[in-house]
Amino acid sequence: MDLDLLSRLNAARSGRRAAILVTDMDTGAQRLATPEDLAGDDPLADELASRFRSGKSGLVETRGGGTFFLTVSVPPPRVVLVGAVHISQALLPMATLAGFDLTIVDPRTAFATPERFPGARLLADWPADVLADIALDPYTAVAALTHDPKIDDLPIAAALEAGCFYVGALGSRKTHGKRRERLLANGVSPDAFETVDAPIGADIGAASPAEIAVAVLANIIAALRKGPGDRS
Repeated sequence: MDLDLLSRLNAARSGRRAAILVTDMDTGAQRLATPEDLAGDDPLADELASRFRSGKSGLVETRGGGTFFLTVSVPPPRVVLVGAVHISQALLPMATLAGFDLTIVDPRTAFATPERFPGARLLADWPADVLADIALDPYTAVAALTHDPKIDDLPIAAALEAGCFYVGALGSRKTHGKRRERLLANGVSPDAFETVDAPIGADIGAASPAEIAVAVLANIIAALRKGPGDRS
């Protein structure tokens, strides 16, 4: 591999940025593709977009007869739960089994305890104090679960700005309407706000915290594997 390509690939990996090494099987020529390239006229755009979602490497043949091997490098997906609540307690083992790295943020130290969340990465701090360290990115999902605007609003806005693949918020439609007013007043665009999954979770009639956790995880997986906004 060309040293410049290797350097760029390693930089993408260390910076939690997705990249695909495209190798022409006929000529041996190689290039590096990133999600930003999909906005152009890349002949492999559809296939690259699919591979960025699936994370799977493999051969692909084009209509023109060319054969390429796509070596996919995507960051491990993460879930950040804002709120050390009962839903979060149920989500922790489910998300872990599904292969997600999980972080829980809640400044309320009575809730954010190791006893309630054994083995979790637990940050008993205000989101404003820890979001920079978490470094939200397009391979991170954020679910705001406290019902408290002082805790939830900032990470929702930060997640939208960072392009997180999923942003969800607990609350009724009335609560979400008030949330919209606050966030738009603080600079969030209407289009970005419309991507928030609220009321949170797949529409399965969930009632208990455990059932809501299942519904939330379902939509997180759908957003990761099928693309933003596709929760059908």
